[in-house]
Amino acid sequence: MNLVVLFISGPEIFVIFAIVLIVFGPNKIPEIARGLGKGMRQVKDATNEIKREINDSAKNQGLDTDIVSDINKEVNEVKDNIDDLTGPIKRNM
Repeated sequence: MNLVVLFISGPEIFVIFAIVLIVFGPNKIPEIARGLGKGMRQVKDATNEIKREINDSAKNQGLDTDIVSDINKEVNEVKDNIDDLTGPIKRNM
């Protein structure tokens, strides 16, 4: 499973921020940022929950843990991609 990571440079982030500022106004930006933060936290919590359930199920069923480690590896890659994508957003706040 490959995720396409958007590479956004400084000027592009500035343009996006200016458009958001014009459309929503300066008073709404903190509210939007909080909403994005909450959304990212929910994704992270859901990822950790899935990992924990996979590990618990594997232990209870006596499954081969190599399969579980492969799934955990994929989940971690998705999580890292999300962190890479949200890193510039977090730094701009």
